Amino acid sequence: MTPIIDGHNDLPMQLRGRFGYRVDGLDENRPGVQTSLPRLRAGQVGGQFWSVYVPSDLSEPEAVVATMEQIDAVYRMAAAYPGDLAIAYSADDVERVIGEGRIASLIGIEGGHSIATSLGVLRAFGRLGVRYMTLTHNHHTSWADSAAVTPAVGGLTDEGRAVVREMQRIGMLVDLSHVATETMHAALDTAFAPVIFSHSGTRALHDHPRNVPDDVLGRLRDNGGVIQLTFVAPFISAEYRAWFAEADAEWRRLGLPEQSAWPRAPRPGEDPASVPSWPSGDPLASPSFQPWLAANPRPVVTIAQVADQVEHAREVAGVDHVGLGGDYDGTTDLPAGLEDVSGYPRLLAELAGRGWSAADLDKLAGLNVLRVLRETERLAQEPLWPLSPAR
Repeated sequence: MTPIIDGHNDLPMQLRGRFGYRVDGLDENRPGVQTSLPRLRAGQVGGQFWSVYVPSDLSEPEAVVATMEQIDAVYRMAAAYPGDLAIAYSADDVERVIGEGRIASLIGIEGGHSIATSLGVLRAFGRLGVRYMTLTHNHHTSWADSAAVTPAVGGLTDEGRAVVREMQRIGMLVDLSHVATETMHAALDTAFAPVIFSHSGTRALHDHPRNVPDDVLGRLRDNGGVIQLTFVAPFISAEYRAWFAEADAEWRRLGLPEQSAWPRAPRPGEDPASVPSWPSGDPLASPSFQPWLAANPRPVVTIAQVADQVEHAREVAGVDHVGLGGDYDGTTDLPAGLEDVSGYPRLLAELAGRGWSAADLDKLAGLNVLRVLRETERLAQEPLWPLSPAR
């Protein structure tokens, strides 16, 4: 079977928030963290796009610095575990690293705020090995509309279209997760290479703004791109989304503390272990919240519901245009049986039971996104990835 090549994992954010960017301990299953080397192996993961997310409400200069710190964390992860991880800059690299029995580590920026409206910064990130950029996160940039707020510029401005063209010119994947529907269409109007959705669902099955409408899935098929279906429970289940909103409202009504959105990085010479961090464990474990939780139990989202999302995307876009993007360590709201990165084989087994052939499961697992990566490299007019460090 083709190993999983997952589109989105937020472990670097957890390394900052919980461990002061320490990279030791990846060979252990730690509380509050969904990703570890043993779990990746159990999940048959051969390639991972590590998200170098930073909050989209940071100022653009702060976002550039924080993104650099996140990229550094990915490189240090790979350096600390060279027998398990290797940075991959290209489709050929991914195949080589998987062939060596290691996990190909690719980098994806989650939000255009990270480039501070600078094509020079974009190109510099490309030279550092960034293989995709999500155009927005949960706030607009000056040049692109996010799905999380009312559209402001009608999708993309002229500057936004220039960013899309430059990304594809240098061989960087354009990621349309998190963007408004208008932005999806504007990017597809502009793109000359395949695009991706690194971690999204299908809107026809659940009308959530983070999900992709069928008309866009049809255009994605024609574009040659891939939607990597996510496991985030509020994107899969309307019942769970409603429960999540009610839980959030009750948490605020009780005046319970919010988790720090972005703990600071260690300062030069500072012991990383002394940096204030997020608490481990269940974020809803506050004793004063338990009466509400007992009266309003968390709905169960199933692997079958995730499989429904995958099958709908296949029905509309085609089997050559689907993949997986779990969003592990970016959410605590996950389906039963998919609580951590070891769970992918359970989803594949569910799909096999529905009649998926081995060849089609291979496409879903990783061959489709690998094809998109290779085609984007082929169409690049001035690819930056060969300028990456010697390998």
